[in-house]
This record gives sequence, structure tokens and C-alpha cells, in this order.
Amino acid sequence: MSGQKRLIVVGIPGVGKTTVIDRMMRISKKKQLRAEHVVFGTVMMQEAGKLGVSDRDQMRRLPVGEQKRLQSLAAERIGKMTTDLLVIDTHLFIKTGEGYMPGLPIDLLKPLAPTNMVLVDASVPEVLARRAKDSTRQRDVGSKEDVQLDKQMAVSMLGATGVALGVPSLIVENKDGEADKAAETVLRAVGVG
Repeated sequence: MSGQKRLIVVGIPGVGKTTVIDRMMRISKKKQLRAEHVVFGTVMMQEAGKLGVSDRDQMRRLPVGEQKRLQSLAAERIGKMTTDLLVIDTHLFIKTGEGYMPGLPIDLLKPLAPTNMVLVDASVPEVLARRAKDSTRQRDVGSKEDVQLDKQMAVSMLGATGVALGVPSLIVENKDGEADKAAETVLRAVGVG
């Protein structure tokens, strides 16, 4: 591996992004890399807590202007982190009452300084099944058409982000039971595996 790797790993709810990241961290630690996983939303939530917001689902319902302010604060904090492999776990967009809001507008991407963009993906039926089983969040399960639109929006935003920053973008499929394979694919692609 040459130099520090800063990966922004994204995916719509239900693709298994967190599972793939957890596997990436386990593999990286076995290789004795200084690896850190930071959840963008957790950093935002720490700031939102100061406003009396108690969970992420409530945070995503805040006015767009307030969400943007929280995003900026989180990007500044994460941008200062250093390690061999920093995996920034976030979403490319947030569904709001006004429509799709970019989760990573250009003014946030610059301080994060990613070396790579990674989109974790899964089939529509897998996403719907995973969302239905997830009792840890108040997720909108959505319809087949909703998930398909979310997937299309994610790919579009990934492409735009990669072009804007001039960094490689990778789409990795996380099929049921194959999270280790997806994690190894990502790490190999960025020069860690």
C-alpha cells in the first residue's frame, strides 16, 4: 500500500454497507494496518444532540439548512483524522421532504480528501428483504420502484462525485452471504488486499 488511503464508502439503506465495512476493518487489522472506521452520521449526530435531536431518523427530518450545517461540522472533524486506512461510512444522498439532498456536496468532499469512492450495492430483492428485517432503525422499507430509483440516484451521484474530485470510483456487489468477498474486492482495488 502506498500512502494513506481515505475511502468514502456509500450505499443505500439495506445493501449491507456496514457489514462490508466491518469485514474490511477485520481484514485490515489482520494485516496490521492502522485502520479506522468513522461513521459520518455519528459525527453529525454528536452535533445534532446539542439541538435535542435523539436519533438519526429524527435528524434526517431537520430542515435542509440545519442538516447542511451539521454536515459541515462533521466534515471538518473527519478531515483532520490521520491513519493508514480511513474508511468514512456515509450516504450519497438523504431523502428529504424537498427531494434528494446530496449527502456529500463538493464543499464537504474537499475537507474529507478521499483517495477512493466505493459504492456498496445489492439487488432490489436483497435490499427490500434486509430493510424489512432491520429492527434497529425506523427505516422506510419502500417499494421495488423506490429502491430502484434510490440505486439509480446512488450510481449517478457516485459518478458525479468521482468526476468532481478526480478519484477512482468502485461499485462492489454485496450478495447475501458474500460480505467477505465484497470487502476483499474493495481492499484489493485500493491496494490494501
